[in-house]
Amino acid sequence: MGDLIVPQLIVGLGNPEPKYDHTRHNIGFEAIDNLALSWGASLKENRRFHGLFSEVGKNGTKMFLLKPTTYMNRSGQAVKAVLDWYKIPPESILVIYDDMDLPIGKIRLRLSGSAGGHNGMKSIISHVNSQNFSRLRIGIGKSNPNKDTISHVLGKFAPEEQKIIKEVLILTEDAINYSLKQGIEKTMSLYNAKSVNN
Repeated sequence: MGDLIVPQLIVGLGNPEPKYDHTRHNIGFEAIDNLALSWGASLKENRRFHGLFSEVGKNGTKMFLLKPTTYMNRSGQAVKAVLDWYKIPPESILVIYDDMDLPIGKIRLRLSGSAGGHNGMKSIISHVNSQNFSRLRIGIGKSNPNKDTISHVLGKFAPEEQKIIKEVLILTEDAINYSLKQGIEKTMSLYNAKSVNN
């Protein structure tokens, strides 16, 4: 494999209560649900890992899916618990989350970086004590000037956006499947250029 960076723990960020279902901020949860469905994995509550968790065999290796149920700003607790238990290095994490700076229809994969103001990412970086882990950001678009950021992020996608988001979740799944075979770097060069247009 050389030094291919291939994710082993895939984490989707979101908030656990039903009122947050299908909001922009919970797109990471939806991406994990979509992967679990496609991979035939069932996410079950795991108290030790503070989240919904599944172990999956992919390409002859063990993979893990995680949806922290700690609320966004404490996501790092759940991620750290899984890393410690399975002795996974931070470089083998892939975190999926929402990004207002990306338009709807775009995804952006990176090998490392700062939290960029995202509370879930701040929590993970501080708990695992590293910024060197992959992340896949899903564009949720900017709020309109008359709407504050919080209500935009915690709002649901408009009907015309939902169609695009469905396709974006398929694109996200394709990118992840590709990264498991070819590594994150090759996936970045291929998938960061793609977008879903309505």
